[in-house]
Amino acid sequence: MNQTRGIRNNNPLNIRRSSTHWQGARKEQTDKSFVQFETMAYGYRAAWKILQTYYERFCTQGKAYTVRNIIERWAPPTENDTEAYIRSVLKLSSIGGKEKLLPPSNVLSYGRLSRLVIAMTCIECGLEYNRVDTEAIAHGYKLAFPANREKLDEWLLEEDEYRYW
Repeated sequence: MNQTRGIRNNNPLNIRRSSTHWQGARKEQTDKSFVQFETMAYGYRAAWKILQTYYERFCTQGKAYTVRNIIERWAPPTENDTEAYIRSVLKLSSIGGKEKLLPPSNVLSYGRLSRLVIAMTCIECGLEYNRVDTEAIAHGYKLAFPANREKLDEWLLEEDEYRYW
């Protein structure tokens, strides 16, 4: 079976190459458009970091941190059918489009935002929801927010719903 570009690159949200020097990026970058990571967890780490940056920017711009605003920034209409992307994410994640979300750095946001990340992975990589590597998402979160490692581990042990994603 052919793997999608995001899977081959260990970049499940298809983060574009830029001047950012990502932790865990492969030394040799052979894809001209998208970052290639050493592991899927590092690809998710980058995604979590970008989502945190969005939160911080939205706050300074007086914008709400919502799925709609996140996707409008992530998948702009100049490159995507943004409205279709938003509809798909809302359906897959079961999060309201205008629901205000907590910042990614707050471990209490993990449940909701991990569903957002799973939904975005489905869209970007053409995967079914239950085929997304939730362990890599959690590992990426811990790499992005090391101070939350123990809290996330406790949450994952307590959260029965997580096991059925």
